[in-house]
Amino acid sequence: MSRLFLSLNLMDLLSSLFQKLLSSIELIMFILVIGGGFFLLIQARAKPLLLIKTSFKLLFSKEDGEGISRFQALSAVLASTVGLGNISGVAIAIHMGGPGVLVWMWVTAIIGAVIKFYSCTLAVLYREKEVDGSPLGGPMYYMRIALPKFGKPFAIWFSVAGLFGVLPAFTANQLTQTLVSVIEPNQFFNIGDLNWKIIIGLFLALISGLVILGGLRKIVKVTSMLVPIMVGLYFGIGVTMLALNYEAIIPALSEIFSQAFSLQAAATGGFWALVIIGVRRAVFSNESGIGNAPMYHGQSNTKNPIHEGLVASLGPLLDTVLVCSITGLIIIISGATENPDLNGIDLTLEAFNRLFYGIGDELLLLMVFVFGISSLFTYSYYGVKCLGYLTSKKWGPWYNYIYIVSIVFSAVATVDLVIGIIDVSFALMAIPNMITLILLSKKVNSLLFPKFESKKANA
Repeated sequence: MSRLFLSLNLMDLLSSLFQKLLSSIELIMFILVIGGGFFLLIQARAKPLLLIKTSFKLLFSKEDGEGISRFQALSAVLASTVGLGNISGVAIAIHMGGPGVLVWMWVTAIIGAVIKFYSCTLAVLYREKEVDGSPLGGPMYYMRIALPKFGKPFAIWFSVAGLFGVLPAFTANQLTQTLVSVIEPNQFFNIGDLNWKIIIGLFLALISGLVILGGLRKIVKVTSMLVPIMVGLYFGIGVTMLALNYEAIIPALSEIFSQAFSLQAAATGGFWALVIIGVRRAVFSNESGIGNAPMYHGQSNTKNPIHEGLVASLGPLLDTVLVCSITGLIIIISGATENPDLNGIDLTLEAFNRLFYGIGDELLLLMVFVFGISSLFTYSYYGVKCLGYLTSKKWGPWYNYIYIVSIVFSAVATVDLVIGIIDVSFALMAIPNMITLILLSKKVNSLLFPKFESKKANA
């Protein structure tokens, strides 16, 4: 019996130490993303934010050459970020920290736009070419090429963490939960929720496999078609619901800002917890500082690194400032947060159902399915790049099979486990990436200012 107690105490101690380690890792990530991002914002003199009009012009302009277009690169990135992170992730943030977390998500998104500008500029500036002339870029490449002393260990660190961070855990889990909650398949064949989740997971794995096994070209072709449609549909329905409840928008915004800067929260120590929740969910939503986006933008046929960086900076502004704001306002206005048992996608479903004539959850189901499927398509490529870097390019595509199998596992896992795995992996990816961006910021600045300080510069 004494041995049993000693074993249990040892397990509790190890669990406690592990939790402290994870908290320390996330704190370092928080400091680097917010502190480092603010440093980059000052270094860039906010130019990426002031050049939004130029960024949109560049997005729809074309260049000849090997690789994918800027539009395809941004579409692929948005397919992975504009999705369940914006719909379910916002609900989780509000459930954990209240409406005030939205303010810190917005702040992180603005800083994140600058971070993506720097990272995706570097992804084009420092990259290699394949035998057929296609570009090969991403954090692991600009780390190794631009930082000869310790860039290679950073690149390996980033790639190993990326193998876990880009698994489809959150998307597959929340998409499955949505289908089970809304369709209620047991009313047709009562085989239990667990069995239905396995069936749905197998279906998602099959659909995803048909696209991702076709490689980069097939992924960007599908996502560049889906992304404009799904963002437009979500925006249209969301704005309609807000317009129908316009009188509640000002009180909701007042609640958001009052809770974000709550003196009571500051006095009790809850303020920083609120900020960290907002930052964590925003980073999860738009992946700023993580290093995923440069893996797609590094494949662009863009010849000017600054141009690619400006297009990439649109990502956080579209997926967090626009989509997350709509989701957050709908959740707050609906009053669905009054039910403490609702969290994640269930909370968002209830909010849509309340505000859109009782059919909002069905409409959201359609959008979530498109969002989720497109995210499943794009995330696999990140893992292919990471495994290809750690081994050799020919072995990279084998990650797709690991990815497909993990979809089924993720469909039946608990949401807390899923969030924990991704948060830690993202934090471990962000640490070497943000350090690299800070160290190489002067190189980007040397390209940015001569290009755009002249009034005659024609982007």
